[in-house]
Amino acid sequence: MKPITVPDFLLAKQSQKKISMLTAYDYTWAEIVDAASIDAILVGDTLGMVVQGHGTTLPVTLDEMIYHGKMVVRATKRALVIVDLPFLSYQVSPQQAIENAGRILKETGASAVKLEGGVSQANTIAALTAADIPVMAHVGFKPQSVRAVGTMGKIQRDEELLLEDALAAQQSGAFAIVLEMISRSIAARITETLSIPTIGIGSGPQCDGQVLVINDMLGLTDGFSPKFLKHYAQIRKTATEAIEAYGAEVKSGIYPGDEHSHR
Repeated sequence: MKPITVPDFLLAKQSQKKISMLTAYDYTWAEIVDAASIDAILVGDTLGMVVQGHGTTLPVTLDEMIYHGKMVVRATKRALVIVDLPFLSYQVSPQQAIENAGRILKETGASAVKLEGGVSQANTIAALTAADIPVMAHVGFKPQSVRAVGTMGKIQRDEELLLEDALAAQQSGAFAIVLEMISRSIAARITETLSIPTIGIGSGPQCDGQVLVINDMLGLTDGFSPKFLKHYAQIRKTATEAIEAYGAEVKSGIYPGDEHSHR
């Protein structure tokens, strides 16, 4: 099957084909996601929370993103793989961003990077794209800004500022943009205005595509159920029941039985 490329994202927008995107952080889940014909895999810095157990994405390092990115790319045959630039790996200067994004592409084999920001990161996006590094932007709620904005209730909601951010990202060369936790009406206006695809998370159905954290949509994350999240499975419950059954069989001597033993 032909691998999906950055130009394919733009063609999808032009032909009004919805784009599916999920996160993955290791070989096994990336292989499953890719085999399920999802269009793009995001190696998100959300791994700080769902893999490492931190309360935010801020502690994640560039080396950790590269480590996880390598595993995902190794498993992927079709999906476009995008790797997040983690906190403070691009904010210092455009030169810093080029060096770190270049490392990601060289060492992981991923096709693109993602960074948070619109107007504030326009120069950086332009520098990256001038260096032939494809960039996906991210506006609305920006997890790396959690220290500045506080709770998720303080998400940027000004329609004109959000549109300005999105246009700045597009004009600087971004090939797509994530719209996180903004109203569906604003997301619809941004999507209609831009010539690049919008990927929504909690921003309504009018976006050109959707992304979810795989741990969340599969029901692996305990106690996290925002309005936009749909649980497509309850793997945490299934896994817990299986592990409990295994433990009980080991203790009772049922496992391993004769059929599980070498003779």
